[in-house]
Amino acid sequence: MKKVGFIGWRGMVGSVLVERMLSENDFHSIESYFFSTSVGGEKAPAVKNAYEKVLSSLDLKQLSQMDILVSCQGGDYTLEMYPLLRSSGWKGYWIDAASTLRMKEHAMIVLDPVNSDKIEQGISQGVKDFVGGNCTVSLMLIALHGLFKENLVEWVSSMTYQAASGAGAKNMLELLNQMQSIGHLSAIHASLGALEIEKKANTLISSDQFPKEQFGHPLALNLLPWIDSEWPTGQSKEEWKAQVEANKILQTKTPVPIDGTCVRVSALRCHSQALTIKLTKSADLTTLEDLIREANPWVRLVANHKAQTLDQLTPAAVSGKLQIPIGRVRKMTLGDQYLNAFTCGDQLLWGAAEPLRCVLKQILNRS
Repeated sequence: MKKVGFIGWRGMVGSVLVERMLSENDFHSIESYFFSTSVGGEKAPAVKNAYEKVLSSLDLKQLSQMDILVSCQGGDYTLEMYPLLRSSGWKGYWIDAASTLRMKEHAMIVLDPVNSDKIEQGISQGVKDFVGGNCTVSLMLIALHGLFKENLVEWVSSMTYQAASGAGAKNMLELLNQMQSIGHLSAIHASLGALEIEKKANTLISSDQFPKEQFGHPLALNLLPWIDSEWPTGQSKEEWKAQVEANKILQTKTPVPIDGTCVRVSALRCHSQALTIKLTKSADLTTLEDLIREANPWVRLVANHKAQTLDQLTPAAVSGKLQIPIGRVRKMTLGDQYLNAFTCGDQLLWGAAEPLRCVLKQILNRS
């Protein structure tokens, strides 16, 4: 059995990955080793075929004994340890959730439902570095897979509504703390009218006493129309990722323009996207719906009606689920080649952990 090391397994993405692997009995076919920067020497998780102790994720000798390393530790860890491993002569497979290596020529962005055949080809050709894509990019491509397969997409404008957990566990907990503070205020002033409570709430979220160390701004009762760093183009880095990563995953000969505005909203988990799609040619709505519905096992078309939309196309409805629903599919008044759609997916599953699990299985199946 192959030796597989897991780094960053206690964080959100790592925890979801381990949970999925346990549910699919993936640990039965590998020797598992768990690495940590902080709890080395402690008892390892009780999974099948696991080494009993947690190893140090800074120990090059122990890391280099692995056939495969799966890192959910973050970009800073990859920046520090990946070059050291490769320069030491380690020739194993590196699977990473961080964005650090995504756009490197030697690395392949993995998204099993969309580019499984290209991953297989990459493994055959000796690719050793496999990286999960940006969460909203991955979720969008699964939802629109059928249209991309038929070369029907001329461009996409994607307006994202991204959950607090996309920024990390501390950020998600901060949102809950913000909500708790607002709830306490509302309880104290329950006898006041709605507008009076609104004024007090707005004063609270703007004050220095409001918990906002992680986001730097209030997210509860608010939204943040900027995610990640500024880019010279005027985009945020999160917005820039959409076009470059999507086209790398699809391996397009001529890049498909993809751009929009990324917004942080006060959902705890799951990212949503409003999509404007310019088609390369006219096609009737029924054909487009069929292409979307039948593209892969995970996309689920939601009828464009109010009841189904509100029941099935929200973060509350999709949290913890692998299915990627897409709805509000309709032709726009802009013209017959313009399609409207809305999609929502769990960014911790197909947006992060699941592509890593799938590429690990593909590598093991080829070994």
